[in-house]
Amino acid sequence: MPDTTSPALVEPDPAASICTMLAARLARDPDDVFAERPDGPGGAWQPVTVAAFVSQVRAIAKGLVASGLEPGDRVAIMSRTRYEWTLVDFAVWAAGGVGVPVYETSSAEQVRWIASDSGVRLAVVETPAHAAVVGQVRDDLPGLTEVLVIDDDAVGTLEARGADVPDSEIDRRSTLARGDDLATVIYTSGTTGRPKGVELTHGNFVELCRNGAVGLAEVVSKPTSRTLLFMPLAHVFARFIQVLCVESGAVMGHAPDTRNLLPDLASFRPTYLLAVPRVFEKVYNSAEQKAGSGTTLRIFRWAAKVAITYSRALETPGGPGAALRAQHRVADRLVHRKLRAALGGRAEFAVSGGAPLGERLGHFYRGIGVHVLEGYGLTETSAATAVNRPGLTKIGTVGPPMPGTSLRVDDEGHIWVAGPHVFRGYRHMPEETAQTLVDGWLRTGDIGTLDEDGYLRITGRSKEIIVTAGGKNVAPAVLEDRLRGHPVVSQVVVVGDQRPFIGALVTLDAEMLPGWLAMHGLPAMDVAAAAAHPQVLEALDRAVDRANEVVSRAESIRKIAVLTTDFTEANGYLTPSMKVKRAAVLQDFAHEVDGLYVDTRSGD
Repeated sequence: MPDTTSPALVEPDPAASICTMLAARLARDPDDVFAERPDGPGGAWQPVTVAAFVSQVRAIAKGLVASGLEPGDRVAIMSRTRYEWTLVDFAVWAAGGVGVPVYETSSAEQVRWIASDSGVRLAVVETPAHAAVVGQVRDDLPGLTEVLVIDDDAVGTLEARGADVPDSEIDRRSTLARGDDLATVIYTSGTTGRPKGVELTHGNFVELCRNGAVGLAEVVSKPTSRTLLFMPLAHVFARFIQVLCVESGAVMGHAPDTRNLLPDLASFRPTYLLAVPRVFEKVYNSAEQKAGSGTTLRIFRWAAKVAITYSRALETPGGPGAALRAQHRVADRLVHRKLRAALGGRAEFAVSGGAPLGERLGHFYRGIGVHVLEGYGLTETSAATAVNRPGLTKIGTVGPPMPGTSLRVDDEGHIWVAGPHVFRGYRHMPEETAQTLVDGWLRTGDIGTLDEDGYLRITGRSKEIIVTAGGKNVAPAVLEDRLRGHPVVSQVVVVGDQRPFIGALVTLDAEMLPGWLAMHGLPAMDVAAAAAHPQVLEALDRAVDRANEVVSRAESIRKIAVLTTDFTEANGYLTPSMKVKRAAVLQDFAHEVDGLYVDTRSGD
């Protein structure tokens, strides 16, 4: 059974916690910049020193103590990604509490389940609207004593409330936790079933962050390193980066409204980003659409092709030739530097996770000078468990194990993980925990391979493997990724389990559609009309043909159904981390799936 281990780069410290990690950062340099905050909407970014941040954290922690919070009590945080989220999170830890993140888009029923299962005592929410959502289920949560609203000065309220709590109490509480003590309960966003509470310890985060700060030093630990958080802090990926910044010394910023993301990137100028593949797809597709038509569009596509060709040549003996290097310099002046400027102009690296990025996009971004380090992880592994390195990136893989981590792939292709970052169990679910944690190894539920250098390639999820009527096993992820790269495609769900051939449900991107139609000389139309328009369907058929180039005939998509409804978080078909809820889609669009197979001769 193939396996590989990346040795730990730091000695483990069983006594360390997130609180002691922050205290060590304060001791190193209290005047160092911890974060930057905008001075009002659209204002200049103002530095927050480590000393100032810790002072605020302690003041809020005192308020939590005055509010009756006892060590080990759970505090829910329901907000968009903003500075106060980080502030409250660290304050909860300083008070000896356990943070329970809640997506700000959660329904009242989701709030009820998370708060009741975790035993939330206090909730800090962003807006009165969030408070109203909690209020709908307040009667079902007898342990919830108070709901504080950030926009109604929750921070100021807590600071004032805790004015008489002695410093010694926070000193005592912030040193209570050791590595094996609970730090947070994160509820999986759940593509199927009720979310499970993943219990992560202080040690899970500390050991991953300490090793990550050394192993990815070129990305996260340089004196100039800075990152803008715009993914939900309720998701483990952004939460891990937030804690990693404490250890690495990188400056963090927060972007709560993704509609203002490009202006925020331009003003904050991060050196590295973290995002899901859909963000990289949208940046590319939007840039292509802005190129318009005619000569400008031809130049953009030529420059994109040069970027991809140049990146591929980096992996060949001798690297890019003189002619290609010359083309690359021209493409950089005409197009590439403008794309880098859209990301703030200083971004050297981006970390992508959550779904396959795709080789085309990986090569494109590296070719324009932004190295996308594709990685892999789960909530159960405190985020990253494998990631490509700046010195050796294999596009198409998710890299080798993180330092201190072991990976193995069993005879059936199932991926297993071991290391100090693996969670301690699911809350109140001993049977599920026993099935997932076996002899010190985490059963991930994903399928993949390990190459000769120990680099992991994800080929699918075991629960999502499609078995056709002919007995062919098909991993849908690679096809979905390739087809989703078309500018007008929003989401793709490949189908075909126990069917005669592979098909797909496709949704259209309402934002990209108008520009795409104009570029192709077509009149304006809505999504419903576009879904039936012959030229749109012909373009989608060509995109399917391109996607099929990477698979065998038996695995190829033979027919598609274009839906008039997109998959979104609001309508329940996407999780907050942008994963399609496949079971819900297959159930609600069963008629459309059946329609693909009415005349099976079309699949011949």
